[in-house]
Amino acid sequence: MKKEYVMGNGAIALGALAAGVNLVSGYPGTPSSEIIETIRKYKQGDIHVEWSVNEKAAMEVAASASYTGARTLVTMKQVGLNVASDPLMSLAYVGVKGGMVIVSADDPGPISSQTEQDTRIFASFCRIPVFDPSSPEEAFSMIQDAFDYSEKYKTPVLFRPTTRICHAYASIEITENTSPRQYEGFVKDSKKWVIFPRLSFLNHAMIEKRNPEIGNDFSTYEKNIMTGTGKKAVFTGGISYSYVKEYLKDYPDVKLCKISTPYPFPEQFALKCLQGVDEVLCVEELSPFLESELLKIAGSHNLPIKIYGKITGHVPTSGENSADSVAGILSNFLGTFPKNSGIDCSDAPACPMRPPVLCAGCPHRASFYAVKKAMEGQKSYFCGDIGCYTLGNAMPLDMVDTCLCMGAGITMAQGFHWTDPDSTCFAFVGDSTFFASGMTGVVNAIYNEADMILCVLDNSTTAMTGHQPHPGTGTNMMGHIVDKVSIEKILQGMGVAKIVTVDPLHLEASIQAVKECAASKGVKAIIFKSPCIAISKPEKKMQVSDACIQCKKCIREIGCPALITVDGKVCIDKGLCTGCGLCSQICPVNAIGGDCYE
Repeated sequence: MKKEYVMGNGAIALGALAAGVNLVSGYPGTPSSEIIETIRKYKQGDIHVEWSVNEKAAMEVAASASYTGARTLVTMKQVGLNVASDPLMSLAYVGVKGGMVIVSADDPGPISSQTEQDTRIFASFCRIPVFDPSSPEEAFSMIQDAFDYSEKYKTPVLFRPTTRICHAYASIEITENTSPRQYEGFVKDSKKWVIFPRLSFLNHAMIEKRNPEIGNDFSTYEKNIMTGTGKKAVFTGGISYSYVKEYLKDYPDVKLCKISTPYPFPEQFALKCLQGVDEVLCVEELSPFLESELLKIAGSHNLPIKIYGKITGHVPTSGENSADSVAGILSNFLGTFPKNSGIDCSDAPACPMRPPVLCAGCPHRASFYAVKKAMEGQKSYFCGDIGCYTLGNAMPLDMVDTCLCMGAGITMAQGFHWTDPDSTCFAFVGDSTFFASGMTGVVNAIYNEADMILCVLDNSTTAMTGHQPHPGTGTNMMGHIVDKVSIEKILQGMGVAKIVTVDPLHLEASIQAVKECAASKGVKAIIFKSPCIAISKPEKKMQVSDACIQCKKCIREIGCPALITVDGKVCIDKGLCTGCGLCSQICPVNAIGGDCYE
């Protein structure tokens, strides 16, 4: 045994390895991305690890592997579960053989997501169990339990860490020589593995009968915990449990009830917790899941208990909890004064706002600027997508009119075309997102004869989630060098009428490419190809000469963080400048230069 100081995502990975996982698949998405990367780092023996092209593909790869008896892990963030929901809903009916655990990392806040959706609700919708860890240490052991329960009940199981669990750090004691477990292999049985309406009908009935049994099983699960006594109780789970526990350590006359398995709800455990209780407060993040379940129990058992939470307005209905916010909620419930650290912070200044921006030297800035300059004075729609390039919405670029979900920009541009045919419609998508969810939208445009310009911002990585490889990078998570999948050849095969590849840091050539595409009808594509500045940094910097007339056009036009003013004069921050040269091409008097760019 040895101890490792790891991130919560690392603890989840190490727990899966300790459980003997055989196959791991997923799609990168904060806050879940480091799980697969840790698996790759620590894996021993014949374990297959992959970044799949999207979450649906990851789910389906793992499903068939679990049919063989192999233990499988699938990772994604909460919005990725939407993409994977098609196979998951059917898989819940078909069931599994080897343990299959799906990590869906929720993002209360949201901190880096489009939604605050709650995976516990998805578990109820799918009718499959869900585990809700409250710390990295618990996540390590709980995911091993999740594999066991998956095999015991022959069902996929959801595992719901939140951002503060995924990104916290803890010391985990692990076994050094873990290896994948042996498995039987696939046994052909079309009555079991081929989903038909009759099978679905029978299995649905089985699931509804089985889930109360799982709930009873969960009622004795060791990580569902009750401490304290009294007529007031607090029900909680996940990271909120840690906040509540910290506050209630000096209040032994308040029951603290932790629900680690929200679905199927451990009703018998809850009834035990409710004995002798007059009032209950539910402290949880996102949906009022625990609160709703307790209201059902109180109603069905005629319990004269007042239950408070999000529904009653005693807990905020959105956003993440914190130690301070939970202290205020609990003090109101208990009629106590909020605790403090003893340090007077009343005169502390507010934290500075740090809006996300494109990095200095990011080629996406040049791509957006080229389109903006080419389309000056013309009615245009700019449909964005999920990735670094969403930040093109910020001033002064202001080049993202819509952003909905991954791949949606391509199809939304088509909707704008059909409702406003006199406009020019652009869709911006990254190279990784193109492979994940962009290709079907392009086919839809060609098939339905839309008029649009696809802009693929190809920086040769999956930048926003940590620079993971994708089909166009030439490497995979098994460490193999593989053939790069060509975006240009895919577009050609689809039948895109016009395809232009250009380096966005060559401003005039980029502007001309946009104008050429805008002048022709049909589906056109511009591949703006330049590597992410985080993985390819030039050695030289740009500099401002004495010829500068202080017009500040460079600052006003592109908003690069490296362009600053000192004592009212334009300067370049040498610590940020990457020498991309975009500013030098904008300067009206050629006052910005550097021998890194020609």
